[in-house]
Amino acid sequence: MTDKAKKGKLGEDYTADFLIKKHCTIIARNFRRPCGEIDIIAQSGDKLLIVEVKTRRQGSLVSGVDAVDYRKKARIIAAAECYFAEFGLELQPRYDIAEVVISRDSDPKVIDFEYYKDAFDTTGFQTQF
Repeated sequence: MTDKAKKGKLGEDYTADFLIKKHCTIIARNFRRPCGEIDIIAQSGDKLLIVEVKTRRQGSLVSGVDAVDYRKKARIIAAAECYFAEFGLELQPRYDIAEVVISRDSDPKVIDFEYYKDAFDTTGFQTQF
């Protein structure tokens, strides 16, 4: 596994644990289709959470939230549409972003975490922060 893949898995695992502690049910991880990928799909009450996880090393020049640009949002939305077409849409979708900051150590640890609910809508426009 590459360093980038290890870093990404650390952030996704941390985010999945966070969601479970918030009483969410993880439905899928790394849902991939040619049009895009969704890191985590979870259920929280009547919401279907489409979660993009961005893991960055401490001191990174670009924040995780800023790294989710319009093009990335379009790919997430397209992947979500594929998911809805395959499995149906019984819950209201919500697009969230998890920003994970890890240490620069050889064995990195999570040192900061922010979770942005309803971070963007299906048009790709930012809905908060």
